[in-house]
Amino acid sequence: MAGRLNARLFSRVLLAGFVLVGAGFGIYRMAEAMMTPGQDDIVHKHHLTHTVSRVPLTVSLKEQGTLESSENVEIICKVRGENIITSVVENGAYVKEGDVILTLDSLYIDEQISERSKYAHWSRSGAEHWRATANYRQLKVAEYLEGRYVTQVMSKDLERVLKESALLADNKMLAFNMQQFEKGYVSKDRVDQLRRQIDKNVVDLDLLNTDLKVLKEHTKKSEMARLEGELKVAQAQFEASDERAEADASRRDRAVEEKAFCTILAPKDGLVIHPRAASWKWAPDIVIGGSVYKEQVLLLMPDLDQMQVKIGVEEEVIDNISVGMKTIVTLPGREPFDAKVSEVADIARPPIIGSGDVVRYDVIVALPKLEDLKPGTSAKLEIVMNELEEVLTIPVAATVEIDEQTYCWVETKTGVEQRLLETKVGDDVFVVVTDGVHVGEKIVMNPLLYTDAPQDKDENAEDDAVESEVDPSIL
Repeated sequence: MAGRLNARLFSRVLLAGFVLVGAGFGIYRMAEAMMTPGQDDIVHKHHLTHTVSRVPLTVSLKEQGTLESSENVEIICKVRGENIITSVVENGAYVKEGDVILTLDSLYIDEQISERSKYAHWSRSGAEHWRATANYRQLKVAEYLEGRYVTQVMSKDLERVLKESALLADNKMLAFNMQQFEKGYVSKDRVDQLRRQIDKNVVDLDLLNTDLKVLKEHTKKSEMARLEGELKVAQAQFEASDERAEADASRRDRAVEEKAFCTILAPKDGLVIHPRAASWKWAPDIVIGGSVYKEQVLLLMPDLDQMQVKIGVEEEVIDNISVGMKTIVTLPGREPFDAKVSEVADIARPPIIGSGDVVRYDVIVALPKLEDLKPGTSAKLEIVMNELEEVLTIPVAATVEIDEQTYCWVETKTGVEQRLLETKVGDDVFVVVTDGVHVGEKIVMNPLLYTDAPQDKDENAEDDAVESEVDPSIL
């Protein structure tokens, strides 16, 4: 009897134990379900901390750039219009002075030479015709002034002299016949005939004098005006034709010259690169079949003894960079080496489409003379802006910026405490702190967990309320 009682008691105790365990597990699962996601993280993950200390710090700017030469011989297209590349040396090829490095299609230029030659000859023929006409008319002026006009004047003068002589002879004859008439030796008709002869000679003499005057004062001017006008027309026609001939010949000669520019020779020994290999120089790809235009840079021959790297630095940093700053340069397959900033631009780069409002300034780092440096090679630069011996630092990842103020969270004996920081520029990992924390304090490394702390408190209150609503009878 006692054994059966003990067995039943043990069974009841065991059952009650299972009920209590099940109820406890249910309450745990319910509380876990009601807990705000991340609450458990807040309880535990803030233990990821960083201990504040004073350490030496190098403040530097790290940028990626491309090798280029500071001195480049530019091979420029000198052929007008659009031109097609028929051959070009490979990018990075080494050539000798006088080697053919690029050729352009010259078919169109050959047609221009033929066409312009035809027009040049035609225009020159017209110009020479009018040159001869002008010379002929120039001679006509001289021929008139020194020949025909003089002859006309002399002829008129001769006629006048003859008329005067005839008039003088007639007057003497009239005087003699009048004496003979008075003596009755000649008739009155003879005297009247001589008088009419004298009157006619007087009139003829007056006409000759008038003709001579007209010849000298009017006919000469009229004829000279006509001859000089014809001469000027011929000269103008010659000048116009000559200018047209010169223009046509110039077009032909320029086409001939441009044909020579279609075959480009290396001006010196050295490396040849395509413009696209120089990041600082925009240009379309130089390929066979590609189009190029006059004044376009076709190829570059860099001076490999004067290499540099050009980078674009944002305006908020540019004031911290100056000429002479130490720069650590890292090239593929080489040990890092030191160089110096050689130039800092005063004027910002022109804006680039798609870059937004980012303003950048060119900074150039001149490289020392090294073997086998090639333009277009990528380069990592670290410009050392400042080297600090002992400064208080904390990781940048441990800070949060709220309303333009910088904060961090510090582990204290009473819990996690928010701190306002005063900072200076550090490097990519650490920020320099001038006020807000002390050496030895532990900084929470995941501060974003505490930026929503008030919300977490409200959710915890709700969890407590849920727990209070659990029926205690299940226990």
